[in-house]
Amino acid sequence: MKTNTRSQLRALAEARRGVLVPGAFNALSARVIADLGFEALYITGAGVTNMALGLPDQGFMGLAEIAGHTARIRDAVDLPLIVDADTGFGNALNVRHTVRTLERAGADCIQLEDQVAPKRCGHFVGKEVIATEQAVNKIKAAVERAQKFAELGFGIVLYANAAFQGALAGMQKALSVLRETGRLEEDPALVAPFAERQRLVGKPAWDAMERRYTD
Repeated sequence: MKTNTRSQLRALAEARRGVLVPGAFNALSARVIADLGFEALYITGAGVTNMALGLPDQGFMGLAEIAGHTARIRDAVDLPLIVDADTGFGNALNVRHTVRTLERAGADCIQLEDQVAPKRCGHFVGKEVIATEQAVNKIKAAVERAQKFAELGFGIVLYANAAFQGALAGMQKALSVLRETGRLEEDPALVAPFAERQRLVGKPAWDAMERRYTD
């Protein structure tokens, strides 16, 4: 993790200019977000659950899984990372463990929900929240390792699933054309060109490295 990503995130929040932060659901979507010039990204639990498991956002993603996705995204981009930590995966003691685990994975900030576990997506019916005292204790446990973040104000606007929903719409559109016509030309309105795909995954740099080691 770049040592300055946390200070970058603090500066973005303190600027109070409503910086737009899209959600990433894997390393490649994080690369796209960075490539388009966004200043930070949000690792969305809903998007990761939908994309990786094909399941709704109802608490099926565990801490180890979200930490693994966080580590892979951290390796892919140098942007500040805000990570969806659901309910903290347990009580206040579990929240401390969650913070430490996600810090090691590369998170600069986490989002905690005050729902009863297993949580549900905020758009779903049937949500329940925990008692105020429990929620406060979880927050105390989370910030005990990083008191300087307690002074942060609201300066960030999360678009948690814009990338995921755009990708889903794009997949449906491209595959519908394939099903209906039996072919799919490399139309940039439907699919990204092969060269663009390789650019985003850093293929030219890997090729150069391979030449350096084999020449």
